Amino acid sequence: MKPFDLIIGAALGLGVAACASVELAQTDAEITAVAPPVEASADDAGLDVVVHEGDFAEIQQFTTPGGVSVWLVSEPSIPILSVAMAWEGGEAADPDGLEGLADAVAYHMNEGAGDLDSLAFQTRMEELNMSFGCSASNEWTSCSASMLTDNATDAMDLVAMAFEAPRFDEGPFARFVREQEVSLNTRETNARYLAGRAEAAALYPEHPYAREISAESVAALTPELAKAHMRKLMVKDRLIVTAVGAVTPEELAPMIDAVAAPLPESSDLPKTPKIAFTAEDKFDTIVIDLPQPQSLVRFLAPGLEREHPDFFTAYVLNYTYGGGGFGSRLMESLRVQKGLTYGVYTGLSYDEKYQNWGGGGQTRNESVGEFVAALKEETALIAEQGVTAEELADAKAYLTGSYPLAFDSNAKIAGQMMGVRQDDLGVDYFDRRNALIEAVALEDVNRVAAEYLQPDRLSFIVVGQPEGLE
Repeated sequence: MKPFDLIIGAALGLGVAACASVELAQTDAEITAVAPPVEASADDAGLDVVVHEGDFAEIQQFTTPGGVSVWLVSEPSIPILSVAMAWEGGEAADPDGLEGLADAVAYHMNEGAGDLDSLAFQTRMEELNMSFGCSASNEWTSCSASMLTDNATDAMDLVAMAFEAPRFDEGPFARFVREQEVSLNTRETNARYLAGRAEAAALYPEHPYAREISAESVAALTPELAKAHMRKLMVKDRLIVTAVGAVTPEELAPMIDAVAAPLPESSDLPKTPKIAFTAEDKFDTIVIDLPQPQSLVRFLAPGLEREHPDFFTAYVLNYTYGGGGFGSRLMESLRVQKGLTYGVYTGLSYDEKYQNWGGGGQTRNESVGEFVAALKEETALIAEQGVTAEELADAKAYLTGSYPLAFDSNAKIAGQMMGVRQDDLGVDYFDRRNALIEAVALEDVNRVAAEYLQPDRLSFIVVGQPEGLE
């Protein structure tokens, strides 16, 4: 019972808490780790498999004959194989003037390959009862596939074809361009997008993260450019793989090597610099006019790198501050007691390049001033008085108890392992994570609250037609 079947059972037992907790559980990449003790074994096919036999899972680590690093959880009780693949390098590496190129690459990876056009490729996936798709984020290009184990060889052959001979046909590319053009128009009335743009302009205007897809950059994209860029993003020496399913390392290795075989060995991509955000970077309240009955209030302050010794303490504190839904201080004060908003939230952003501690909520235009004042008041109160022992116990119980909900399918488990790999947290992270939460002490929580949750550290961005702001 070492694989995730016990965890899945615990997740099902949590029932109605699922909707509220999955987001928290899926963003738990908090600290770096020291590599744990492991056992090594050699299989009959010549693979050197290192087995981490943790309390949480048995993870097999190996490098394929083709040189691809893989983490595998063999789960024989579920006849499904889920595979996650990721390459370091994403949207931030788009050339100037070609913003959107990485997205174009990811969009077309399941839009036809070899002698199969887009419709034929999608039809073949349906015939194989499989899914396959790719995406790009600031720093990563990722692909995932799920299939019945009985069809795994044929399904992975189709995935391998996508990497060997992607088509980038004119029809799907024209569709991609149309969708981007629609997005360019709709984003101008999207309050969250406008707030993010203002944040970038205020804190890191020259950084790659501040660059936007534009009508000009979309018009400059071509299928040929996307096809060439794919061979820069997806290369062997930056590929990492995680997998979960009824498969052994000996069975999986040749499937992964077939996918990786046509990829270039390496490529050069620009390095993304870090964003410095300190208390000195606080900015005056930014108001963006958007005609609508409500205003979005976004607030943020400097955060902590996940390597910081206080990061986990801040993570637990955030649950009580504004990350715990109806159990949080801000929700109790601003929604339940004062009726100023339907919801308010906070969160720690711990991107390797940029960290902040912020949140947001919506309120009627005429109550924006009261909303901001109440938020500052509640922030000052938690900084001055800290949290109670009962609140800390509730936070720990929720954060540890909801964690298994992120592991109730093979695809989720593969995704969780991929997050651990991308953030270099160590193969034993799943075993250590809850213990690290339980180790957070009340005096440390209140010390961090006093240091980081001072209202004068907060900067505000308001999108709407607010009233009552000082």
